[in-house]
Amino acid sequence: MTDYTNLLAGYRRFRANGWATQRNRWAELSEGQHPRSMIIACSDSRCDPAEIFDTSPGEIFVVRNVANLVPPYEVGGGRHGVSAALEFAVMELEVRDIVVMGHGMCGGCGASLSQSFKDAKPGEGGFIAHWIEMLDEARERIVAEHGDDVHGPARRAMEHETVRVGLANLRTFPNIARRESLGLVTLHGAYFAIADGILHLLDEQTGAFEPA
Repeated sequence: MTDYTNLLAGYRRFRANGWATQRNRWAELSEGQHPRSMIIACSDSRCDPAEIFDTSPGEIFVVRNVANLVPPYEVGGGRHGVSAALEFAVMELEVRDIVVMGHGMCGGCGASLSQSFKDAKPGEGGFIAHWIEMLDEARERIVAEHGDDVHGPARRAMEHETVRVGLANLRTFPNIARRESLGLVTLHGAYFAIADGILHLLDEQTGAFEPA
């Protein structure tokens, strides 16, 4: 496991190798960024988009949160970190592709199924509970079909559903819906299976996830 001391050791390796050997690249990035794709992924330590897609700094604009969720467009209450990142990505960076990527063994999906944080106070699980409430409607359908066993097929179904929910919520943002209709941005769904290392892509016409 990586502790803080190991993080600092990693930084020193990066400074001596990656940064030192790619000075031209870093000099270019110091003047600005021009990523063409945005990835919305889970905060889970096992599914780093940069590693999965083998990208270098400056190539992808990434937002990570619990269960790779996209809140729907709304203007009242609270902070809007994901919404702000979306605005920046499409309006300032003009990304051409937005990918919502779910993953296997997602803790947020497990918590949604088990309702383990239900009625918890903020700071004691309440923030998690409120966040994953975005999956409540999908949870009802999945539990009706598969039950709520977090070790059964319901888990994978919920992990897939986070991607569909995210894409649907992306289209509630007027600026994203308009750009999609004009062909200026394309939305994609993906799922990374931790156990076998295979990326699956969502076919929105059939609703199925197929290996990339």
